[in-house]
Amino acid sequence: MGQKVNPISNRLGIIRGWDSNWYGGKNYGDTLLEDSKIRKYLNARLAKASVSRIIIERTLKLITITVCTSRPGIIIGKGGQEVDKLKEELKKITDKEVQINIFEVKRPELDAVIVANNIARQLEGKIAYRRAIKMAIASTMRMGAEGIKVQVSGRLNGAEMARSEMYKEGRTPLHTFRADIDYALAEALTKVGLLGIKVWICRGEVYGKRDLALSFTNSKESGRRNDNAGGNRGDKNFKKKRPNR
Repeated sequence: MGQKVNPISNRLGIIRGWDSNWYGGKNYGDTLLEDSKIRKYLNARLAKASVSRIIIERTLKLITITVCTSRPGIIIGKGGQEVDKLKEELKKITDKEVQINIFEVKRPELDAVIVANNIARQLEGKIAYRRAIKMAIASTMRMGAEGIKVQVSGRLNGAEMARSEMYKEGRTPLHTFRADIDYALAEALTKVGLLGIKVWICRGEVYGKRDLALSFTNSKESGRRNDNAGGNRGDKNFKKKRPNR
């Protein structure tokens, strides 16, 4: 089971929270579509800002969008001008009042989405896939991950026949619900076709009850950076990597 199900949805409600927090009621379908449009737009608009997650919370008249990124300066801009511009653009999509919070990811090497996108951009830049993957694995393990697994599929090195290759280091227990496993799928559009990159990162095990709603403490005002970010290291339930014996 653990091998087939998306590791994030597998852990929802156990050690992982939802990326959309609202009650839909009769307008569930429309609201879901609106969320999808917001995410699609922001991912395209902030492609260079290394966006990790986009969390959407709704009340009756306000939409609060929290953008988790490793490069908040690009989104905020000079004196918060870029955030104000982004607000106006999102208002046109949603026709509602929008508030934007920026949440800084302190350790991008431990975030599967950022790692997968970095590998994809390198493959598009004609860097050898083995080198790109091995560099990503080395930097993730150096930052204290318990394990990482990367799978790349497609016409590797322009080969006639598509194939899949997998690279692993450390442990990634997909069946263990308390294991904090981050997962991402990215695509690299190369001259010979589309390459798929899947990344699994094990960031340790979570003991005790975890607060599923991420606390964005310092980012109440739009455009303010939250310096308490950076994944799970601040979590008292986060278990450090065991030393090799």
